[in-house]
Amino acid sequence: MKTNRKDNQNLLLTLTGRGLKYFLLTIFGFAMAFIVFHVCGASTIAETLLSFGVFVSFSRVAILLFCLFSITMIWESWS
Repeated sequence: MKTNRKDNQNLLLTLTGRGLKYFLLTIFGFAMAFIVFHVCGASTIAETLLSFGVFVSFSRVAILLFCLFSITMIWESWS
């Protein structure tokens, strides 16, 4: 049985969901790389992955995604 309903998903919601997915995959990849470098004895590279600049970059992206999700939820509740 076919329905004539159109799935009108919000583009902002789709893009924000993809952004969150790739952000979490990146964090998981950094965690795996840190474990591998630490086990193999490459402490310089492992320390670079834990540097303050990397932390600031990840927190900025996390705050941006949180704000986009907030805007999307407000937008969806009004429409």
